[in-house]
Amino acid sequence: MKRKWEPLSREEVIKAVEQKGPSRIPLCRAKWWGEGLHEQYGDDLKRFDGIEDDVIQVFMPNPIDPSRMDLSWELATGGAHDSRIVLDDWSKLDEFVEKMLSPESDPEVQRVVGEVERARATGRYVQFGWWNLFFERFWLLRGMENLLCDYYVEQENLARLYDAVCGVYCRYAEAVAGACKPDGFWTSDDLGHQTGPMMGPGIFHEQIFPYYKRVGDTLKSKGIHFWLHSCGDNTLLMEDLIEAGVTVFHPVQKHTMDELATVEQFGGRITFLAGIDVQHTLQEKTPDSVREEVRFLIDTFDRPEGGMCMAAGNGIVGGTPIENIEAFLEEALEYGAVHRGSVGSSEPSRPSFSSLFFQAF
Repeated sequence: MKRKWEPLSREEVIKAVEQKGPSRIPLCRAKWWGEGLHEQYGDDLKRFDGIEDDVIQVFMPNPIDPSRMDLSWELATGGAHDSRIVLDDWSKLDEFVEKMLSPESDPEVQRVVGEVERARATGRYVQFGWWNLFFERFWLLRGMENLLCDYYVEQENLARLYDAVCGVYCRYAEAVAGACKPDGFWTSDDLGHQTGPMMGPGIFHEQIFPYYKRVGDTLKSKGIHFWLHSCGDNTLLMEDLIEAGVTVFHPVQKHTMDELATVEQFGGRITFLAGIDVQHTLQEKTPDSVREEVRFLIDTFDRPEGGMCMAAGNGIVGGTPIENIEAFLEEALEYGAVHRGSVGSSEPSRPSFSSLFFQAF
């Protein structure tokens, strides 16, 4: 029978997030199987069944879901996410705000509460959440080109929409937190492109940050960690994200954010869910190079007190050599435990992953 590397307890993940000396580096979204991977490998991916993320995630649809709002106009379907426009005219804003969903009548809330409660019974760390917080959700509502112009010419309408959306988000978070005990909240907002943020830092601070702060304050009042995924270069926004209450930031994207400079500037004030590069490292390198990159990330982000979790940088897509996925997961677990021991963890190191993994083969 194949032996498993046992997932960390809730308490150990909290130690990592709150920088209180975990026994090893937790995994979260490490087995992020992306487009085409199942089609390529099928049952071969079962070789990783003995590896579980240390964080259980329970997702719900974004509460600002136009398809569930009974709007009086026909919605655009198909095409890329940022080419669909729900609010093509600000004259529709009143109806849009009026018909936003309420957690009191949304069956998705009870489903999520039930799943969180079942997951919490396992003694594991549990997140709830949804994809697309503000910027990503708004480019679906307005279209990317319109939205980027709105920050200059439609500030009043945009502020009203932000205020309404933020209010719904906070009510949903309060409803879930009031009914069960999630440890974290996961969401996404791809705020960066390859060389900087998608909007000027001043625009972010004036027009978006206040709503991040409201969400962050709501989560903090409920004792819930705020996990944010944001691709691209977020360096110029990190101070605002920290002030807003983001607890864990993912992925510190390779080739857009400088890892060493990021740790030097922000380490100790935020925890990093460091994501291994899925575009080049996992796709193009050798297994030994993948292991070397994992060790570099751990050596860079893991501090004596913790402050690091490990993930894939985004979905691991078709074309990725399966031996590279194996090297990533193996090294993340094995070196993650060894490194924690080397920086003074009081917990004993766990058995070697490789000694457990290969007993099955």
